[in-house]
Amino acid sequence: MALVEMVMPKMGESIMEGTVLKWLKQVGDTIEQDESVLEVATDKVDTEVPAIQGGVLKEILVQEGQVVAVGAPIAIISTGGDDDQPASSAAPAQETAPAAAPVAAQAAEAPQATAQTSQRLEQPASGRFYSPLVMNIAREEGISMQELEYIPGTGKEGRVSKKDILEYVANRQSGGTQTPQPAASQTAAALAPQAQAAAPQQASPAVQAPAAATAPAQSYSGNVEIIEMDRMRKMISQRMVDSKRISPHVTSFVEADVTNIVNWRNKHKDAYKKREGENLTFTPIFIEAIVKAIKDFPMINVSVDGDKIIKKRDINIGVAVALPSGNLIVPVIHNADQMNLNGLSKKLNDLANRARINKLTAADLADPTYTVSNVGSFGNVMGTPIIMQPQVAILAVGAIKKKPAVIETPEGDLIGIRQFMFLSHSYDHRVVDGSLGGMFVRRVADYLEGFDPNTAI
Repeated sequence: MALVEMVMPKMGESIMEGTVLKWLKQVGDTIEQDESVLEVATDKVDTEVPAIQGGVLKEILVQEGQVVAVGAPIAIISTGGDDDQPASSAAPAQETAPAAAPVAAQAAEAPQATAQTSQRLEQPASGRFYSPLVMNIAREEGISMQELEYIPGTGKEGRVSKKDILEYVANRQSGGTQTPQPAASQTAAALAPQAQAAAPQQASPAVQAPAAATAPAQSYSGNVEIIEMDRMRKMISQRMVDSKRISPHVTSFVEADVTNIVNWRNKHKDAYKKREGENLTFTPIFIEAIVKAIKDFPMINVSVDGDKIIKKRDINIGVAVALPSGNLIVPVIHNADQMNLNGLSKKLNDLANRARINKLTAADLADPTYTVSNVGSFGNVMGTPIIMQPQVAILAVGAIKKKPAVIETPEGDLIGIRQFMFLSHSYDHRVVDGSLGGMFVRRVADYLEGFDPNTAI
């Protein structure tokens, strides 16, 4: 029989390890290619890992709860062939560590331009999951990571399957559109880590999570319940502490009259629900106003790297979503400035629904540039949100409340009932001063108050 090593796949550009949450298959189970074998947790998302080849699960090398480096072997699959020696799933059976150097050298000598199929994605699928089998084929065919991100995927959640990449290679060899590629040195650098991970003797062993520093024993009275933090709560706790340590937080507050928005939503929500099968919420309207304000004040859409300010051209809005477990996750609406109100509503509903059933991918959480949190959904009128690093600002929108207000008319001032909402804007005082932070949140309020009641959706 042929034995194939299944390794911990790379599930994001910055992800270097994952925690095995649960094995979905046991030793002796038959596995189909691309069938989910285990659940893995990273610092961004929990996801299922599919089998790179069909066969029988021969051996499990990593137990549940263990932290494993990307590229390290996690299981052995028997494929029923003639070879009885384990072969790395990330490299051919006969390949050994010294072969990594010729691979890198071959990549360095590759032409600067390679043939590509005309069937390409318009935008790169950054952060997309690639199975070790697909990465192996890409390496053997000299396909860089940049080129791989443009290959359309027909697998689950847009993943590139074996069939997709083989069809791409066949079209590529038969002659396709010529497109410039990165320098050969960059291609070699991108392939070298894959070649290193491919060699069995180079694969990193499963590593345990570092033990926490021993703390003095704490005594409790008998009338308490001790609850161990789950993995996500520990992660949230650490990130919030880090953010307060890194960024000097300042919060500005503005109250906005959103009567026109409330009346507009009440008018359209039933028809929208009937037409789209989804709820029409206030949050897409808030996001639309935030996007407009970011265009007016682009220095809010930045991050900090040491003493450098990184100004982002993309406007990617993270939206805090409360999970049934009580934890919080922040999926991202990428290129929100390119969507209309209906597009924002549908994208937001999709992300929120998938977040609550644990179906988000690493790409859904990648590269937010600004975050909004709707604390009003919990009945809170305002809050002081904590910045999501490495962003420099976050906006909390409060509950909408009816209040008596002075209404200015050509005939004079009147007292009327209006709908008001507080906006709470926290920002990093290292790079955002009170003038910018205050003007930004005021501009968001201006866009909300100026909402056109004749807006179509």
